[in-house]
Amino acid sequence: MSKFSLYPVTLDGLDIEAKREEIRAYFHNTYDIFEKIFEVLKSDEIFYQKSEPTRHPMIFYFGHTATFFINKLVYMKIIKERINSEFESIFAVGVDEMEWDDLESSRYKWPKVEDVREYRKKVRSLVDGLISSLPLTLPITQESPMWIILMGIEHERIHIETSLVLHRQMPLKNVKEVREFNICPHSSEAVKNEMIKIEGANVVLGKDKSHNLYGWDNEYGKYSQYVDDFKTSKYLVSNGEFMEFVKDGGYENEEFWDDEGRKFLKISGAKHPTFWVFENGKFRYRTLCKLIDMPLDWPVDVNALEAEAFCRYKSKKDGVFYSLPSEAEYRLIYDYAGLRDIPDFHESRANLNFYHYFSSCPVNEFGFNGIYDVVGNVWQWSRTPIFGFEGFEVHPAYDDFSVPTFDNRHALILGSSWASSGNLIMKHSRYAFRKHFPQNAGFRYVVSNSDIKIEQDVYESDELVSQYCEFQYGDAYLGVKNFAIECAKIASKFVKNYTKALDMGCATGRTTFELAKSFNKVEGIDFSARFIGVGVKLKNEGYIAFSSKTEGDLVQKKRVSIEELGYEKVKEKVSFWQGDACNLKPNFNSYDLILATNLIDRLYNPKLFLESVHNRLNNEGVLILTSPYTWQESSTKKEFWLGGYRDESGKEVKTIDTLKAILGKNFELLHVEDREFVIKETARKFQHSVAEVSVWRKK
Repeated sequence: MSKFSLYPVTLDGLDIEAKREEIRAYFHNTYDIFEKIFEVLKSDEIFYQKSEPTRHPMIFYFGHTATFFINKLVYMKIIKERINSEFESIFAVGVDEMEWDDLESSRYKWPKVEDVREYRKKVRSLVDGLISSLPLTLPITQESPMWIILMGIEHERIHIETSLVLHRQMPLKNVKEVREFNICPHSSEAVKNEMIKIEGANVVLGKDKSHNLYGWDNEYGKYSQYVDDFKTSKYLVSNGEFMEFVKDGGYENEEFWDDEGRKFLKISGAKHPTFWVFENGKFRYRTLCKLIDMPLDWPVDVNALEAEAFCRYKSKKDGVFYSLPSEAEYRLIYDYAGLRDIPDFHESRANLNFYHYFSSCPVNEFGFNGIYDVVGNVWQWSRTPIFGFEGFEVHPAYDDFSVPTFDNRHALILGSSWASSGNLIMKHSRYAFRKHFPQNAGFRYVVSNSDIKIEQDVYESDELVSQYCEFQYGDAYLGVKNFAIECAKIASKFVKNYTKALDMGCATGRTTFELAKSFNKVEGIDFSARFIGVGVKLKNEGYIAFSSKTEGDLVQKKRVSIEELGYEKVKEKVSFWQGDACNLKPNFNSYDLILATNLIDRLYNPKLFLESVHNRLNNEGVLILTSPYTWQESSTKKEFWLGGYRDESGKEVKTIDTLKAILGKNFELLHVEDREFVIKETARKFQHSVAEVSVWRKK
């Protein structure tokens, strides 16, 4: 077993205290490795540099993984107190170039590196204590508080690898070599690739919740497909094999690139792979911290668009149709290789988990039944866009880990790399990136006749999001008007200025668009990226599709266009962001209206929102709250309820009275009314509720 990187813990066992110690060792090992890789940065000043424009400065990533622990522990009500609310806001979101990631540097005042180091120490101590004290039974299940600890650990394992990619993209002047990070010392001429036949078979992907290793939500469920016979390349494509494509003008010939690929070429100006450097008339190769002579027999590092272009080039050259493998085909390659999942697979057999090197190595170094690098060395791009298996369910602690990537724009990467560890090297792991992203990724090619058929719109398969789409964009029921539209109408009666509005807890975004009819700018914020993804899709793609349940498993498919809704002329006024109402970033301010519909009784600590909301409003700005006051401990611990209980003297506490007490210092109460709303569950079952609407003007 590698002394540098431990294997992940199993979820089962007989000795609870021994399991706690396993988790503790794995946690500290993960934390140590993450901090160690930031020693690559030459000085603290480099933490404030970006490796590329679409990323935050490195200080964000250094703080992000620690704040992830705290944010998830708070959200799941495992801990009550934050360590540093400012850090836990600014380091929370912005890692995957999604529409709602806020990468505008001017909106951030980054803290000192030393302060973030001290913060990380405090988080380390807190998590270590929780590992000792949290209730624990074996096996660990997704309902266990310890699952959230494992989630934080595996999240940091992901960022170990992705941060190494970012460090590798840094200018050489900004990085330094670290003694423990040994680069593979040998290379030779490129090996000649060849094709190996794989017998067709029925493939079943996915795992069930009784599996003994941690998994992200997209791994669970079931998908089956019959795969025909196909052929796969024996080796990953090497730098030497890819060199022919480059020298033949592959980056200049648009014939080999699709529309997305041509857009990538235009924006990036790429003429060769990211980690190749043309110097003194020849190509050299960028490792983590230095340039070396081109290792022709190491795998090429490319994005998916470059890999696809190579396949088109080779297809034309050889007269054979080559493509990237599908996820199902890769599983047959895995089975052909006779691989076993960890912990039974020994890490010495492949270039992964930092066991051998802190770099790639020759493509013919690690073989499995005649096929090389089935796992390890570099990830392998696939032609499969990530999707949810049958039975897919989000985990409540991290409902946007996978769903935002189910957009047909994120391609699965297969296998693992030299920098992969933890869940990343498990058999059932599933990770996907945008096709233009650089990663520690290369590819192998296949000759295949199998199709990939993923026809379902992401929101059609998400029952909760579909229900909200029906609520906001669907039909009216029981004679009750559309709640989102009616709330916007109420706002228009009381607002004096129309420069900027905030739709806080915007869900799928209907009210955000409706407010844009009156306001110059409207920002919609929701905790769930699953929800705001609907608004983003409507704005960018001009439609949304969802399923409205009718009876049992029967649904009615619905599709609504931006033209039907009348928002095509106001869509550019609208933007959507992911955020926590209890701990919003400071840049969300200067509003003439803040509308929070049916939000306060779903917050883990609503006072945190209410006690500071005045700071985000302009003078005479208006705050509108709506809520049916359905307080429940699954959303808000009882000690944080604003009403719906008796105090110590036996007196009934009503929410509106608590609102008056909290807001009275900074607001004048203008208006209170009841407003009905209906949420459809099935064709014959509805939630018919009455929200109290209270309108407040800042004093």
